[in-house]
Amino acid sequence: MGFIDFIQQAVVSIFIAYIGFTNSLTIHLENFFLGDHAKTNRVTEQVDTSFKKIVTDAEKFTNTIPRVLLENQSFQRAAIHASTQDTEIINIPSTTPIETVIAHALVNVYCQYKTDEFIRTTTGTGFFINQKGVILTNAHVAQFLLLEGVHDVIQDVECVIRTGNPAEPKYKAKLLYISPTWIYENAHLIDAEAPRGTGERDYALLYISDTTDHSPLPTRFPSIQINTNLLARSVEGTMVYDAGYPAEKLIQYGSDTDLSPVIAQASIGTLYTFGSNYADIFSISESPVGEHGASGGPIIHKDEGTVIGVIVTKGDPATEGEKSLRALTLSYVNRTITEETGFSLTQNMQGDVALRGRVFKEAIGPFLTSLLTDELKHTVNGN
Repeated sequence: MGFIDFIQQAVVSIFIAYIGFTNSLTIHLENFFLGDHAKTNRVTEQVDTSFKKIVTDAEKFTNTIPRVLLENQSFQRAAIHASTQDTEIINIPSTTPIETVIAHALVNVYCQYKTDEFIRTTTGTGFFINQKGVILTNAHVAQFLLLEGVHDVIQDVECVIRTGNPAEPKYKAKLLYISPTWIYENAHLIDAEAPRGTGERDYALLYISDTTDHSPLPTRFPSIQINTNLLARSVEGTMVYDAGYPAEKLIQYGSDTDLSPVIAQASIGTLYTFGSNYADIFSISESPVGEHGASGGPIIHKDEGTVIGVIVTKGDPATEGEKSLRALTLSYVNRTITEETGFSLTQNMQGDVALRGRVFKEAIGPFLTSLLTDELKHTVNGN
């Protein structure tokens, strides 16, 4: 090892330790200064018994969360370098109607994978969160990108990013980040036709890598501004926009069915926590968006015009309505992605995203892919 390499690795090691210390210090400071605020966001007493059990099981797993990305020097070096870039913020003109901004930023993530026995189609929603083409969506939507190029279990996997009304193939995308914890906990649901879960850590970042017709990529993508601030209990009842590509028609009539984007008004219901004492997930009242396929869509504060949540599951039909939804708060996404990488949501999409996607894939991709393929082997072999 050369002297320069030694120095670089030493600097990275010190930085990782510093990140761990500052993250811990930040949490303690937040609890000290926001004591009453944190207590107002504690909503476990409002959650049913089954939800509490899931939270307890998840807390037991917290101590075994893989530290691969925190300890991988290539990932940390790329992240440290990138965190100093992209300081310029380009604001969308205030005269642009928020419905137009949402419509332009919205995408449909459409994947098909084939085995000797079946062809399965999955569809979800995502949205551009910066102008270089980074998309926020769900892990249960993006996980199929981990299977591209794997031919020992499946014949082929193809995922495309579709836009417009109706949705038409426009871009190809690759993984920038997907929560390793979510894959570890939910790989067994890869072959489920309608997977259900709490939504915990169910998020992923994609980046546009090409167009479907190999035409030049745009220099800027139509993004929507995100807000990672903590949500207070006073937000309950606030009017929001929810948006997505509902896909009940596709389930009924087949994979060739046209999908159209839907933007609707709804209101925030109850705030919930996964045990953090903060608002991690919240319910959304019934709207036309509330169907399968809307997962990964944005929840936008109507007055502020910023994204405050990402749809992860349908709501409780008995208490919240058949077309109700639940969404992760972006403060939760920001906090947990920092726990797993050492960097914030914004920092994770800075710099050369193509390079960072490759580094992520090299650091942990094979392990995550193996978790999914092992489950598919059981399905194909009938075990």
